[in-house]
Amino acid sequence: MNKILVIAAHPDDEVLGCGGTIAQHCVNGDEVHILIMAEGITSRDMNRDVSGRHSDLEILKKAAYAAKEILGASSLTIENYPDNRLDSIDMIEIIKKIEFNIQKYNPSIIYTHYAGDLNLDHKIVNNAVAVACRPLPGAAVKTILFFEIPSSTEWQIIGSGASFSPNWFVDIEETFAIKMKALECYSSELRPWPHPRSPEAIRHLASWRGASVGVECAEAFVLGRNIG
Repeated sequence: MNKILVIAAHPDDEVLGCGGTIAQHCVNGDEVHILIMAEGITSRDMNRDVSGRHSDLEILKKAAYAAKEILGASSLTIENYPDNRLDSIDMIEIIKKIEFNIQKYNPSIIYTHYAGDLNLDHKIVNNAVAVACRPLPGAAVKTILFFEIPSSTEWQIIGSGASFSPNWFVDIEETFAIKMKALECYSSELRPWPHPRSPEAIRHLASWRGASVGVECAEAFVLGRNIG
């Protein structure tokens, strides 16, 4: 049995980025833990009254826990840092939170954001994970994989960040329906076609990543490190 830690910036990133892979790990008998760093909503409408924003946060939090149950993950932790303002938090604090969870769950595999994403929180989480996963003697983490997030990874302007060129693919034909069911929990975060966060676009992306490696559907990653 492998122990897995998924570290995402916002609720729904864990499903968009690697929901099918999470479900596949669970089907295989692996132990998956999910860590979400920021609350994921308050930056959108800064003028919304406090009670309304609190209600929105509670709805999103419930969606995250519902999605976790559908995927089959063992645990979910939401740290509630401010949405799209992780740069307002001392980096050492974010790193220490991640280190705490690594020590708690002792994962051999970590999934997290790609460094070249447009979203600032994604970049910060990627950087914090890299620091927390320094390859010290005796470190449990053997494999680090970076996922793509529709409407962030592909929206980065060429020259502003490294393009996402996947070199690791997971066949999710068996679990794609589970991923889509988990995404239904985040209906407020989905958008109509042709937005990249539409269900149609997410299906097309899975089909394209699958076709790239000769399977029906897949999730794609960039390998950050692998110790055999």
